[in-house]
Formats: sequence, structure tokens, C-alpha cells
Amino acid sequence: MIFSAGRIDKMSDGELLESYLDTGRLDYFGELYNRYLPLVYGLCLKYLRSVENAEDAVMQIFEELVPKIDRYRIKEFRTWLYTVARNHCLQQLRSRKMEIPLDTTVNFMESEDVVHLLSKQDDEQKLSALEKCIEKLPEPQKRSVKMFFMEQKSYADIADITKYAVKSVKSYIQNAKRNLKLCMEKQGE
Repeated sequence: MIFSAGRIDKMSDGELLESYLDTGRLDYFGELYNRYLPLVYGLCLKYLRSVENAEDAVMQIFEELVPKIDRYRIKEFRTWLYTVARNHCLQQLRSRKMEIPLDTTVNFMESEDVVHLLSKQDDEQKLSALEKCIEKLPEPQKRSVKMFFMEQKSYADIADITKYAVKSVKSYIQNAKRNLKLCMEKQGE
């Protein structure tokens, strides 16, 4: 089913994709891609860490998609585009032999036990015990876990503030979580 060009901005993603595949007209695909331009640009900026590289990647992804799009059965364009854009950025980083940043879009809730311990609904005794356990942690663990759980900072934010490597931040938080769990279990005995 082909829609009139006057309604192109009112069409759903599925309608635009179908119209592009039926006609090959770039205005349909251009409208569809433009809807997600901020998503693609933000993702590229996060991975490539340069405005210029992110802008180049946005254009390269568009150019890659045009010949590629009819080879896939796309159910949800936004999800598919996100995956293609992420893979493009990772490929760029690999080709430049740069460090691949941790994907912070994944829901990183390090430990439900620790998050539960930090919940405002817990009683004063548990919070007091948790604070004592946090103070016993080695400094890098203490600093990282406080920023992550109490200040809601991402791994990348913590790395920027502390100058620790992102991999180290993740390790500090994982070790702190394990140490806190052990400490809290001892406090409960």
C-alpha cells in the first residue's frame, strides 16, 4: 500500500518501511531514518566520543542501510536500527584499535541485595550496618560503590570523576558488592 507524499510525516514506521520497500523512494526511508536521527547520533557519540566521528557515522550508517534494508525482515525498525548503529560503532572502534566502552544502556543493577539494602524503606538498623560496612571497604571500592548506588552515576561517569579505568570501576563495584554482602551477613549474625 503506497501513501501520498503529503501524509508522509503522519505515516507509521511500518508504513514508511513498507512504502520504501515497495517503491524504492528515498523520501520514505529518509523520513523513517530522520525520526531516529537523535537516537543514532547519541549512540554514535557515546561510543565514538567525538562529535565529528559521530556525525560521520550517522551519514555512513544511512548510506549502509539503503542497499541493506531490503535484505532483512524487519519487525521493529527502531530496534533494528539501534543494533545496526551499535554494530557500526563497535566496528569503527575495532578498526581503530580503540577501547570499546561499556554499554551503559543495558540495565546494570549490580546486585538486587545491595540495592534493596539502600532502599529508603529499610529500617535504620540495616542502613546503619550498611554504612559501617561501606566504611570498611578499600577506598576505590568505597568511592565507586557510593557513586554508583547513592549518586546514581554510571561506570563512565565514575571513571571520568575518579580517573579509574572503566574496567576497574566495574571490578571495584563487583568486589564491593560481594564484600558488602559478606559484611551484612556477619552483621546479621
